[in-house]
Parts: sequence; C-alpha cells; structure tokens
Amino acid sequence: MTDSDRRAPRGRYPLRLRRAPVPWERQRPTWRDARAGLIAEALRRAQARPGGDWYVLAAARDIRPGRAFGRTVAGVEVVAWRDADGRLRTGPGACPHLGAPLKDGPVRRGTLICRWHGLALPGGPLPGWAPFPSYDDGVLAWVRLDRAGGEPPLERPVVPARPRPAEAVTAVYTGVGRCEPQDVVANRLDPWHGAWLHPYSFVDLTVVDTPSGQDTPDGDGFTVEVSFKVAGRATVPVLARFTAPGPRTVVMRVVEGEGRGSVVETHATPLSPDAAGHPRTAVIEAVVAASDRPGFAVARALAPLLRPVMRAAAGRLWRDDLAYAERRWALRSAGVFPG
Repeated sequence: MTDSDRRAPRGRYPLRLRRAPVPWERQRPTWRDARAGLIAEALRRAQARPGGDWYVLAAARDIRPGRAFGRTVAGVEVVAWRDADGRLRTGPGACPHLGAPLKDGPVRRGTLICRWHGLALPGGPLPGWAPFPSYDDGVLAWVRLDRAGGEPPLERPVVPARPRPAEAVTAVYTGVGRCEPQDVVANRLDPWHGAWLHPYSFVDLTVVDTPSGQDTPDGDGFTVEVSFKVAGRATVPVLARFTAPGPRTVVMRVVEGEGRGSVVETHATPLSPDAAGHPRTAVIEAVVAASDRPGFAVARALAPLLRPVMRAAAGRLWRDDLAYAERRWALRSAGVFPG
C-alpha cells in the first residue's frame, strides 16, 4: 500500500479526541516488527549515500553578523562568521600566526580579527590559512571538510526539499551525545520505538510501510501513522515518512494530515572526542512547519515566541533519543550490541 492509498483524517479543526485511549503498558508490542536486520540494512544504505564531505555546522541563525562562531567538526576546528554582505564564511579555527582561537575574535565590517595580534581575515586565503567551502540554506549552515570526509566532494550539500521559508515556521534544536553519527541515524530509522519511548508526544503509532530495498533516498523509507499528543485525549493524527537522503541525515516528512509538507530534518555531526576519548556527536535538528490553514498566518507572526517552545519539545524527545543512541554506541563499543 502506497502513501497515497492512506489518508490521515483532516477535518475542520486540527485536533482529534481519542475515543478509547490505550494505556501505555497495554499498547501493542512492536519489538517483533522492529527487526534488527531491517534497521541495520536501512542504516547501511544511508551510510552509502553521498554526503559530499558536507557537515551541518549550526543553525543559520546561530551565526550572526558581528560575531564569530566556533565548533570542532569531525576533529577539525572550524570558525564561521558573516562578511559585510551577510554571506557565510568558514575556515580553520586556529590563527595562522600563532594559533589563537579565532572563535574568540570580534568581527568588524565583515572581517574577523584575531584577538591576540590583530591579524585580519576578510574570508579569502592567507599564507597558512585557507577558507573551507560553506553553504547557508536559510535554515542551516554547512561546512565542507574534504580531508575529514574523504568522499568525492560535492559542490553543494544535499539539502532536503522543504516548505518555503516565508510560508513556514522554523526552529533548530542542538544537543550533544556520547555516540557516533550512525547511532543517531539508527535511532531515527527505528520508528517503532516512538509510542513506547515517547508516550508524552506520540500515541497510536503504526508502521505501515518499510523500506523496499530500492537504493534511492525516496524509495527507501518508513511510513508511519501516528498521532501527536497535545493534551489529555487531544491529538493531531498524521501520516509521516522517514527517509535518509545522506549518511548523516534522516528526514521525517508529513505526507498526509495536518501540516502536510512539514519536515523534521535530523543531522548528525561528529565533533571532537571527550576527555576520555569517547566519540561525541551533535544532533542538529531543523523543524520546518507549514500549514495551509488560514490561521497559520498567526503562527508565522508569532514565530519568535514559538521557536523556544519548538526547541523545548525537540529537546524533550532528544533527551530520550540520545540515551538510546548512547546506549547503542556503548554496546557496540563493547562488542555486545545484539543488532
């Protein structure tokens, strides 16, 4: 059965009341359906897709005019800032003079200035310092690290299709866990855990379609019927599809129901190891919500107030999902992961 054969109910009002709520412990177990081999194969195919050496660095809003932003990605220290025209600039995070941390330097008229000795970096190459390719898609800031990625580089990152920014409300959540990117991606490619691990957000979850084995991002996904819990018995039912367009990205797209076309992009960015040498991964998740209801214009107008609420909701989910990813890494590193 295809996505178009199913329709999440949509009426005059977005909310629905569950008529016969099932207690958490009495819902149908999903462990038989969540086959380890199926998840592992979906992960393998995702990892084989081209990423072009591109990594999500941060939310585009986090890199503001007049100040530098720093993050270590895949073990590479990166500094980012906006030039005089607002364009994203990125490069090595160490000053080529004596290695000062450039993330601490001020930005004046689009030029990054080292705080130690005043070396000015307008964004072009200098002796001992060359910029990294970067890309701002309007929601996320990307950096291309060819030595770290080791893939054939792409001119631009693989950015999933999204609602038009002027017609959507966007928010970006960032969290960090002790795991590798594959553990984050595997978590997202296991939709069966949703109503069990997140009963405060998801109810009545059924996976209605699993990957076909076609090695294409669009033809290799999970389709899920699920209701987002609002309060009490009030829910919002949707049909959503999870796909992995790249090795470190999973996209959930609402294909039917309220907010059709809205997306949640989960990007897993490797960082530097912690003090004990354990891997660390940043989850950078972009929520791009849209709706064709007339009242959604009010939501867009209230976007500055809604973004913290949306980030808090994502943070609550990722508190549990990062524990899942960290547990998976711990078992893998010990050689006892059952999957």
